[in-house]
Amino acid sequence: MRLMAPLEARPDAPIARVHPLPKLVAATILAIALFITVDIVTSAVVVAVLALAFPLTGLPLAGFARRAAPLAAAAAGIAFFNSVFGQHGATGGIAAALRITGISLAGLIAVTTIDPTDLADALVQHTRASPRFIVGALAASRLAPLFGQEWEILGLARRARGVGSERWIDRIRDMPGRTFALLVSAIRRATRLALAMDARGFGQRACRTVARPRPISPADLALPGAALLLASAATALSVALGTWRPLVTF
Repeated sequence: MRLMAPLEARPDAPIARVHPLPKLVAATILAIALFITVDIVTSAVVVAVLALAFPLTGLPLAGFARRAAPLAAAAAGIAFFNSVFGQHGATGGIAAALRITGISLAGLIAVTTIDPTDLADALVQHTRASPRFIVGALAASRLAPLFGQEWEILGLARRARGVGSERWIDRIRDMPGRTFALLVSAIRRATRLALAMDARGFGQRACRTVARPRPISPADLALPGAALLLASAATALSVALGTWRPLVTF
């Protein structure tokens, strides 16, 4: 549950300053480039460049590593099963793991360097998304870190009543009860929030203004351009080495 705590990037970092929408476009470009191929070279090049570019994100390495740990575990599992049961052996397993790692890293860097309020404003301003839906999703995202705090409080409350302990087996046994209590608390909080937002007029008007309008500048478009260049260069290198293999062959 500590993974729900917000991870803030330095506002002066180059990637953190980029407009939210171009940042999502850049992550999508890399994800598509890695999705359509199953070779090892393309994924390795993209992962290496993303790792080298990480200091430009302004994210704390320790916090980012905690969030990436489940993805790393999943990639390791995919590598193992593809190596053992796949047709291409260890090479295919490593390629699959690098592919998942590249897609996950691109998306995780984009998401963790975007402020939810900035993203909501950008979606309303540039994509004409429904303000009612966007504001509701923004409120939900702001409440997500509270789940981690309430989860810890529920555990402490149960232990104060003599239920459960610090042993891992007891924690697993207590999980259904704590999950149900967290669900009830979330429903009550959501109901109060919905009533409060309706009382303040959210969603009543068909058109809403944006408090902090932000245009997409040419400098913001440099990031999708760099992502397209990286995807093209990685694919071209793989083709030149004769390792490029499309996901679907006709």
